[in-house]
Amino acid sequence: MTKWLKSAGTLAMMSAVLLTTAAMAEAPKRGGELVMLSSQVPRHFNPAVQSGVATMIPGAQIFAMLVRADADWKIHPYLAESWTVSDDGLTYTFKLRANARFHDGQPITAEDVKFSIETQKANHPFKTSLGAVSAVETPDAQTAVVKLSQPHPALLLAMSTSIVPIIPKHVYGDGQDVKAHPRNVENVVGSGPFKLAEYRQGEYIVLERNDDFFLDGRPYLDKIVVRIIKDATSRIIAMENGDGGIYPLLSSSRDIQRLQDDKDLVVTDEGYAAVGPINWLAFNTKKAPLDDPKVRQAMAYAVDRNFITKALHRSVSKPAPSPIAPGSPFFYPEIAPYDLNLDKANSLLDEAGKKRGADGVRFSLGVDYLPNSDEQQKALAEYLKPQLKKIGIDVQVRSSPDFPTWAKRVSSYDFDMTMDSVFNWGDPVIGVHRTYLCSNIVQGVIWSNTQQYCNPKVDELLNAAGKEPDEAKRKDLYVQFQKIVAEDLPIYWINVLPYHTAYSKNLGNPPLTVWGMMSPLDETYWKQQ
Repeated sequence: MTKWLKSAGTLAMMSAVLLTTAAMAEAPKRGGELVMLSSQVPRHFNPAVQSGVATMIPGAQIFAMLVRADADWKIHPYLAESWTVSDDGLTYTFKLRANARFHDGQPITAEDVKFSIETQKANHPFKTSLGAVSAVETPDAQTAVVKLSQPHPALLLAMSTSIVPIIPKHVYGDGQDVKAHPRNVENVVGSGPFKLAEYRQGEYIVLERNDDFFLDGRPYLDKIVVRIIKDATSRIIAMENGDGGIYPLLSSSRDIQRLQDDKDLVVTDEGYAAVGPINWLAFNTKKAPLDDPKVRQAMAYAVDRNFITKALHRSVSKPAPSPIAPGSPFFYPEIAPYDLNLDKANSLLDEAGKKRGADGVRFSLGVDYLPNSDEQQKALAEYLKPQLKKIGIDVQVRSSPDFPTWAKRVSSYDFDMTMDSVFNWGDPVIGVHRTYLCSNIVQGVIWSNTQQYCNPKVDELLNAAGKEPDEAKRKDLYVQFQKIVAEDLPIYWINVLPYHTAYSKNLGNPPLTVWGMMSPLDETYWKQQ
């Protein structure tokens, strides 16, 4: 052994000792209660049939997924202790942990995996997340073989979040409509690290430790309490007073900057890499005059995206000119920007035959917005009123008292325009396709294609991109897609949401993976209690 190798070996041993000492010092401690602050009011807790963070954050604690992702996009075992992929990419074989049980003590088997995947495929608005799955075979209780009709480049990523939870067949396979099943809300039987102990709608969610969790010694926390506080200022005060241990999905520039000044808190934008959150204005393309692309383009030219991000958002957020979030390898930066141009906007409306009346008004439209997000939603909806008035459009802002009311209006097409915040979910095939495919116009399902937009060429491109294993070819297909929808403009993309998480400095291993709060909190703990 050379002198250099001996020195390297000594350094390696010293590093190992230091790392071991640091690990011992930071050894997770069991016990304690984590209070999470939220504005989100879930309709129920079954993420196999319902999208949105209101369901998916608690859903990731109540239900387990087959695999999990870390902060570097790497996929790791979770409920499945291992898996293999066939050479042609069309068969995934998962081996389940033999000791895994549901909260009621029943074993988790391959039949539950098969049932969960089939239930998700039939009911979840993210149709393309598992769209390539053609069958699930169960050769034995611990083996689930997922067959694909075509390659699915993002299958494991989709399975690493509560988009694809493992739910009990013996509960949900009783013939009732799973979307309206009473066990989605009461006496919920899950497979994850925490059990639903109590839920008072609009007030709080209590999740208690699952002592029979399939990973020994976890979770570390005894309890998670989600306090639902509608008023944003009250949530900030609660964090400053120590009444909250973690506050995810912060998007207000004022709130972010205020909590950054608190010495007892950490405020970070880590934990949202796979989320790809975009704030946008969606049009009901089946309603006149919004059925005319020229009208939609005119409104885009009248909205000052730079003013919104720099002035209204204090430069905390960034423009989002595309349906694919900046930072994604599939984002096309040369897409038509629709920079502010009132002359162009007026000209397009004239071309569309929408002349001004004696009062200067061409037509009237309503705009809705997602409740409980004032700066990103309400403020922008109200901004549209004077801004679109400049081109002769009378805008009436309509509020909703809560998320279910807004979701019902939008999913039943009872709207003209709506502000919304929608996520890419790591890969376009998971979170982008659902908004633009003709086949995903599903009445009553929020965050499906509620714009009722349909272009066969777009379907062709997305379907090809969804199965293309070559990343360069996929990128070209997505570039073509972005160019077309930028012209059709069923949606005007405004800004990337500046999501941050604030948490106590005393909190160990906070959820900062690519899925953030939509990943299990079994490894989170209090350093001191």
